[in-house]
Amino acid sequence: MATVLVTGATGNVGSKVATELRARGISVRAFVRDPDRAAAVLGGRIEMAHGDFAEPASVRRALDGVERMFLLCANDPRQVEYGTNAIDAAAAAGVRQVVMLSTIGAGAGSSTVFFDQHGRIEEHLRGSGIPAVVLRSSHMMSNILASATTIRQAGRFFLPAGDARIAMVDPHDVAAAAAAALLTSGHDGRTHVLTGPEAITYAEVARLLSSALGRPIEYVDVPDDAAVTGMAQAGLPQWLAEQVVAVFEALRGGENASTTSSVRELTGREPRGFEEFAHWAAPLLVGE
Repeated sequence: MATVLVTGATGNVGSKVATELRARGISVRAFVRDPDRAAAVLGGRIEMAHGDFAEPASVRRALDGVERMFLLCANDPRQVEYGTNAIDAAAAAGVRQVVMLSTIGAGAGSSTVFFDQHGRIEEHLRGSGIPAVVLRSSHMMSNILASATTIRQAGRFFLPAGDARIAMVDPHDVAAAAAAALLTSGHDGRTHVLTGPEAITYAEVARLLSSALGRPIEYVDVPDDAAVTGMAQAGLPQWLAEQVVAVFEALRGGENASTTSSVRELTGREPRGFEEFAHWAAPLLVGE
């Protein structure tokens, strides 16, 4: 197989996709804004393409000689523009397949901005003429890492999740599924919904973290307004804080409550549960 372009390559999922592909002997080109940071995250064995979704010419350069693309656009007010421009550039470059990371709940016209953005990009991809696979990920287990400071300092984390049951997925499993979609046939035109093995609450997350860390960890449910304020005070842009809380509202409504067999079907193994993820994440949560 020729080179795979991995976008979002320094992020939580993209970096793991790049690593998965390299481990299988695939030539990977990482589309990155900061090559030095990317080298620190990915190591020196992956080709870097310096660019930015906001600069279409850099996307076109990065696609030169690329056969397949993993498309991951971070949440941004211009996310739809960035995603559709990247798809258009891939079509013009003759890319043979795009595997896009989307989200459960995606749908153009959704009142939840993140879901609307992903849905509009999905629609554009389906109309592009490029053979494509859409991976709709559930709520990531790794989202708990955003609460690392309060977990470390106070043994508590604060979220507006209520008692929602969420089929959280390990980002390692999402990356493995993406690599499988890129490397094996029969997936083009399909949408795979990726979840963990069970739907759990954040109270159960706290219990599993307590066991992994060897000390009590408490989940504190907070009202939406307080959550927006807290996230903004922690440095999140106001628009982003508001939309993260909107996603939690959807979670409380059951948006991510169902499990699927897609991880097993794509990777050949069962998805990891939160207990295993908690032990992997423990060093990150205690600052080691």
